Amino acid sequence: MPSSKDQQRRAAYQARDRQTDKDALSAALCARIIAQAAYQSAETVMWYVGCKSEVRTLSALRLELDSRKRIVIPYCTRDEHGKRKLGLWHLTALDELTPGAWDIPEPPKARWGDAETEVSPSELDIIIVPGVAFDRSGGRLGNGAGYYDRLLAGVRKDAVLYGACFESQLFDQIEMEAHDIPMDAVITENNVYLCRGRETAR
Repeated sequence: MPSSKDQQRRAAYQARDRQTDKDALSAALCARIIAQAAYQSAETVMWYVGCKSEVRTLSALRLELDSRKRIVIPYCTRDEHGKRKLGLWHLTALDELTPGAWDIPEPPKARWGDAETEVSPSELDIIIVPGVAFDRSGGRLGNGAGYYDRLLAGVRKDAVLYGACFESQLFDQIEMEAHDIPMDAVITENNVYLCRGRETAR
């Protein structure tokens, strides 16, 4: 089992790229997320728009836009000091999105930060978090840019963090650093792994 973050990241990319039946498995995984009691009672939910070999979320997003929930998606931007951060967009229709960085659909750049669509991290009840790999205790390995680490450091303590990945992306243990934030649950196409979350972060 690879130990360093770079080794784990490479192995996880390969496993995710080789994953077959991504559409069907993604649909099953997203259905598990939506079925969770915390999700059902949430008002504001942050999804992400899957790209490349990630868990595919567009079908679930299309359905959830017809629900009574306030749906939020992130986009990659920078703060007033030039540091990377995720902006949060209140999504009302998929046709609002245009191809952005890494061909990930995102809100139109001219409207980033628009007061009518921008959402504060403190408003999020549920955050669905992508990752390159996870472990069953809530450890997460991202792409290395730190976008999600910075966002998750600023959300409410009672906001629920769901890591979303295929079973093939699970490792026995993810190497975690002090700034890494563990998930409350990791959800795959087969299982819901309840985790230690932020209250008992390692």
